[in-house]
Amino acid sequence: MTGEIVPPRSGSGAAVTEHARALVGSIDAANVTDNPTASAHMSAAAGASFVAAAGIEPTLQLTVRDRNRLGITAELLGGWALGARNVLCLSGDPISIGDHPDAKVVNDLSVLEAVGLVRRLRDEGVTMSGAEVEDPPRYLIGVADLPLAEPYDVGRLEQKLEAGADVIWTQIAYDVEALEAWAEVVRARGVFERAPVLIGMVPLRSAKGARFMNDKLPGVRVPPAMLQALEAAGDDAEQVGRALTIEVVSGIRQIPGVSGVHLMGMGHDATVRAVVEGAGLFPRPTGA
Repeated sequence: MTGEIVPPRSGSGAAVTEHARALVGSIDAANVTDNPTASAHMSAAAGASFVAAAGIEPTLQLTVRDRNRLGITAELLGGWALGARNVLCLSGDPISIGDHPDAKVVNDLSVLEAVGLVRRLRDEGVTMSGAEVEDPPRYLIGVADLPLAEPYDVGRLEQKLEAGADVIWTQIAYDVEALEAWAEVVRARGVFERAPVLIGMVPLRSAKGARFMNDKLPGVRVPPAMLQALEAAGDDAEQVGRALTIEVVSGIRQIPGVSGVHLMGMGHDATVRAVVEGAGLFPRPTGA
């Protein structure tokens, strides 16, 4: 079980600390987002330091959209020094949807090249230029996948694994039947043997939110029956949505090869905890 924490548009880490403390015991690690929706926020590395201090292992999200290779290398070194132990390499949301639509997109490196950079720092202790790094970071390297995209490109995922990825986080998915079909495809290619896979999910809370994800987010489908149930629930939509989310988590647990679930609570920490408990996944195991 992993979760997500969005650093605030603020110079104070108090909100990050509050969210992290609320999730302690419910998740095993938290992804700290990097300028999500292409809007300016506190840096992911700074956010990771507050998450680590609160007692949760941080995963540093790192987009190639905003930095060149110098900036990416600096963020990786700084993130490790501040407590991040995993990194999720991403393209980043389109600049056009954010609060700085006229900003220049950098994309000096592709996601595949960024994965290669992290692997080289970790395994060889050198930067892309070949400069040696003292005390190199030892990140677990993550990448993203869109299992319900149409058409689905398993070759792209395999390229990320070949570049050095260790773990896979997927886009939001609620359709267990469609996920089972996707699992058959990647299982045949040996993906589950090569890397743990965590299925992304936002706990359902309203019909409006579910329709937004279904209509606006690439690769996300909310099954019609779920949309109808949320519409019919009226004032009880949050309770119904929680039950539906727990049902999906329970279904995902039955898919051979899937290693976990990534719950993005969007600040609703109590909902994340309720889903983890309702799915029979609480308390989380602790290290010896």
